[in-house]
Amino acid sequence: MITVTADTFPLAHTFTISRGSKSTAQVVTATVTRDGHHGRGEAVPYARYGETVAGVLAQIAATAPWITRETLARDLPPGAARNALDCALWDLEAKAAGKRVWDLLHLPAPRAVITAFTLSLDTPAAMQAQAAQNAHRPVLKIKLGTPDDMPRLEAVRQGAPNATLIIDANEGWTPEIYADLAPRLVAMGVALVEQPLPAGDDNMLAEIARPLPVCADESCHDRESLPALHGKYDVINIKLDKTGGLTEALALKAEAQAMGFGIMVGCMVGSSLAMAPATILAQGVAFTDLDGPLLLAQDRDNPLLFVEHGIHPPHPALWG
Repeated sequence: MITVTADTFPLAHTFTISRGSKSTAQVVTATVTRDGHHGRGEAVPYARYGETVAGVLAQIAATAPWITRETLARDLPPGAARNALDCALWDLEAKAAGKRVWDLLHLPAPRAVITAFTLSLDTPAAMQAQAAQNAHRPVLKIKLGTPDDMPRLEAVRQGAPNATLIIDANEGWTPEIYADLAPRLVAMGVALVEQPLPAGDDNMLAEIARPLPVCADESCHDRESLPALHGKYDVINIKLDKTGGLTEALALKAEAQAMGFGIMVGCMVGSSLAMAPATILAQGVAFTDLDGPLLLAQDRDNPLLFVEHGIHPPHPALWG
């Protein structure tokens, strides 16, 4: 049996990127029940990819209850609906076997990993205040993507002088803006810039200098994305909601690494249930951005543990 619900989690503060603002995280939770065992998975429908909560609910509700991870990739495209079901099936298999998901994958138990903490797009003064409040965190991810971003970046650096900085432009720059900003980003110690140009209009990245690593986010979904990224990007951002679950995400990670790409493991704004499978994926990668639960005012029961040394793998009562 498959059941599916739409759930809403209030955010601690309004979260803004170059495409808009939100004050809640609207997620879809899928539960697969077989032989007295229950497996859960969470997905975040994303309007940028043409998804809605209603549409994802309908996709999951129309899925045959005997679905398997092997047939899921055939029956559903990459995206939020497949992610929720794929992760629920991994959770179900682990609970039925009395093992953890990483044991089923023949992987070592995950260790805590440092995650970036995201600063919402705002005025320079507000972003400096955000940075100062979170200056103790080792990695800060800054939402930018406007023609007037340098004052924001300078303000963040003043607020958190010792943090490693990652920039996420969310497709908001032009080649001219990026070319102007890139040397200054390097001078300010920025470690990575994420999706500076719009997906589908990013060929210029193969023709201009990339003085700091450039990461594909909106341009990278699953393994079929990889050939088009060669020569334009140095790193790819793997998100379960883009790949359609942990199964494809692990395959994408392996293939991308074999092609020489660095790996970032990211997330949409969701609860600990959405992040839990990604803690397996995040082992041994260059950058981890699984801070979704830190942005919420309220999380799931048995939430992930975030401490100074990073995000810990999930308790079995949560997932896996």
